[in-house]
Amino acid sequence: MTDQSLLSSRIWTVLKFGGTSVAKPENWAVIAKLAKARLKQDKPGGKVLIVHSALSGVSNRLEALPDKALNGDVSVEIAAIKAVHLDFAEAAALDGTALLASHFDTLDRLAAGIALVREASPRVRAELLALGEQMASVLGMERLRQEGLSPVLLDARDALTASSDSADASGYLSNSVIEGLDPALQAKLETADLVLTQGFIARNSRGETVLLGRGGSDTSAAYFANKLNARKLEIWTDVPGLFSADPRLTEGARLLQALSYDEAQEIATMGGKVLHPRCIGPAHRGHVPLEVRSTLRPELAGTLITSEPGDDAPQLKAVSVKTGVRIVTMEGAGMWRQAGFLADVFACFKACGVSVDLVSTSETNITVSLDPDPSLDQARLDALRARLEPFCRVKIIEDGAAVSLVGYGVRRILHKLAPALEMFQDKPIRLVSQAANDLNFTVVVDESEGRTLAARLHEELIAPAPSGPVFGPSWAELNDTAAAKPQRPTPWWATKRDQLIKLTPQTGGRYVYDLETIKARASAVAGIKSVNRAFYAMKANPHPEVLKTIFAAGLGFECVSPGELMRLKDTFPGLDPKKVLFTPNFASRHEYAAAIELGTNLTIDGLHPLTHWPDMFRGAEIILRLNPDRPRGHHQHVQTAGPKAKFGIPLDQLDAAREAAAKAGATVIGLHAHAGSGVVEANHWREIGAILARAAEGFSDIRILNVGGGLGVPESAEAPALDLSKVDAELATLKQALPDYEIWMEPGRYPVAEAGVLLSGVTQIKHAFGTRFIGLGTGMNSLIRPALYGARHEIVNLTRYDEDGTGMASIVGPICESADLLGADRLMPDTREGDVIAIAETGAYGAVMASRYNLREPADEVVI
Repeated sequence: MTDQSLLSSRIWTVLKFGGTSVAKPENWAVIAKLAKARLKQDKPGGKVLIVHSALSGVSNRLEALPDKALNGDVSVEIAAIKAVHLDFAEAAALDGTALLASHFDTLDRLAAGIALVREASPRVRAELLALGEQMASVLGMERLRQEGLSPVLLDARDALTASSDSADASGYLSNSVIEGLDPALQAKLETADLVLTQGFIARNSRGETVLLGRGGSDTSAAYFANKLNARKLEIWTDVPGLFSADPRLTEGARLLQALSYDEAQEIATMGGKVLHPRCIGPAHRGHVPLEVRSTLRPELAGTLITSEPGDDAPQLKAVSVKTGVRIVTMEGAGMWRQAGFLADVFACFKACGVSVDLVSTSETNITVSLDPDPSLDQARLDALRARLEPFCRVKIIEDGAAVSLVGYGVRRILHKLAPALEMFQDKPIRLVSQAANDLNFTVVVDESEGRTLAARLHEELIAPAPSGPVFGPSWAELNDTAAAKPQRPTPWWATKRDQLIKLTPQTGGRYVYDLETIKARASAVAGIKSVNRAFYAMKANPHPEVLKTIFAAGLGFECVSPGELMRLKDTFPGLDPKKVLFTPNFASRHEYAAAIELGTNLTIDGLHPLTHWPDMFRGAEIILRLNPDRPRGHHQHVQTAGPKAKFGIPLDQLDAAREAAAKAGATVIGLHAHAGSGVVEANHWREIGAILARAAEGFSDIRILNVGGGLGVPESAEAPALDLSKVDAELATLKQALPDYEIWMEPGRYPVAEAGVLLSGVTQIKHAFGTRFIGLGTGMNSLIRPALYGARHEIVNLTRYDEDGTGMASIVGPICESADLLGADRLMPDTREGDVIAIAETGAYGAVMASRYNLREPADEVVI
């Protein structure tokens, strides 16, 4: 029998819907519509089985409930769980209290029992978590009836039998199911056309409820499809399929329209979040086509997964990055030609319950990676190390990132990786692994480098692929609708679009700075109540009008060179030197002397000035810059802490710095640390302050803790924004604990970045190898941030700002360098010669870093 005839003989279609898809009554109208369509489409004899998850957020609450029951009153949490379902029922005009009475009673009894006996066994936890799906089934049945359907309710535990009867935690909370055609189940459902059942739950041979692990609803649906010999399994979720990358990594991520089971398995296993890795196996073994679709966009075809790859030519299809990876390296000459050495080593991992992901071996070294595992605590790692050390030298490296490339024939295209891997010529690659099935190539790098590498690999190797059987539209193209775009305040450059178009030069480029925006951002920083003084880093933008606006808002200035000090002197004659913070780095002796003579606040970031020029500092008050070994930022060039940063005094040299300052006769009045740029976590500066406070314990005259800056600026409408009120609240906690210290801050580019745009006209349009290039009159000679450290700037066509995007494009300049790329994979409208392009968030580190490379004049500057 051919595959086609085999499929035509099947009658069941399995539809799976996740928590978001079933969370609201109106979503069930979509589910009912899909079920009706499948029943009509598959006539005569077609049947539909719907598998669903708990309502969104309910499983998380139920999972947390036992620990809360052990530690105190859970009435509030139970009320919240009930409220989710009662709110659903009320919105659907259902009597939720009556419908869910028995399940609510079970919820109360289980929680009370846990609190009474002070124990939450895995068996009880499984019963508790299973309630989420059971309660959703009750509501779902009623909603389908309201939509004119007559579903039959099937308790999944009556159909799915666990493959393990283990009484430990894994047996109850992360079991699997016996697979294979199930004539008994088929006979049981023979008279039903539409069946509703739950995901996530099954039953062991003792009749007890067991779970299939978090994300197990996908797997449940695959088991049902396998048992019923289904013609298709459709996984309905909140995204329209699998993509060539996480869309949060790049908006150029492409919809993967067709994949093989093996490819999909690799993508899911290596960090793809759309499908649970365990769900593909049962579908594969049952030869059931699997389709991933979106309930939010049901008109889209999604991703079809079968035994065929869509295109079997050597081709990369996806890149993923998995963070939180640990590396374990084992070295020793004793492993050379020693039979059974690998067995001995891996027995240690088994004994400690540690799962190994990737493996790389040589004659004297074995390196493995460990997947992120919250239960893998320091005690288990110490136990693993103790077991391994009799065999070899052991080193455990934290905070790694596994970057994986997936696609058939990886071996034949490895040479294409070279340009992207050039960024690691001075950075460690911890592990390299190539799968034996020629489907996967993975490198493990430091976590701070993972996303940058993945984005670059996607940009160079996957994004340019032409549309066809495999690659569909990009994430940006699929979401280019007003409803899909995130709501945010209209940026100033959109409000002043007409004015900016008129300011755009005929040739070259022009920076335009909006003083209203600068005033607002600087005032917001000055308004942080927990910060005593804030100093704007004028290296970001020293334009005199910018400096005046920032000073008027209440900020001081941080300078790093005599030239910047002179700019301040020219702009503000008679400026109080105490409103200036001078922070030189590897500067010559005379710069320190000039700062002391001027009377500015002075920061020392190394031992050399104190140990080699001590007479200069006699009687001076100084601040010491420390290196807290906490690098932050998306690229090495914006990280100003850690072992590779040239800034600051390492904490282990702090005693030497204190002694050197004392011998020189200088008084250390403050400590300073700056970890990097682009930080959006509000607690970061409190953590830096706590590090400085501990370091200050060995000093008698410190009154200032300078927590640095790096306040993050969103790179796009989708990027997270820093909440200054939360920063203030975090620092208030620090200040309350340290009332004797002043808190200083350096807001970096925050006051000016969003206030600037780079304008340039379109010179040419080119289409080559599936890529559209939009050329501008200026490039990296005006804006080097994208080439220097992969910075991302929002890019818009001001001339056609109200028009929809028509496709992806790379925005390039006229400089004779391949790095002259201002932005890749940007959704742009139909763009023509002469259109005005605006590159946003360029108020900082734009004009100040420009050059006359190629003897082209960089963009000039104006303020409005």
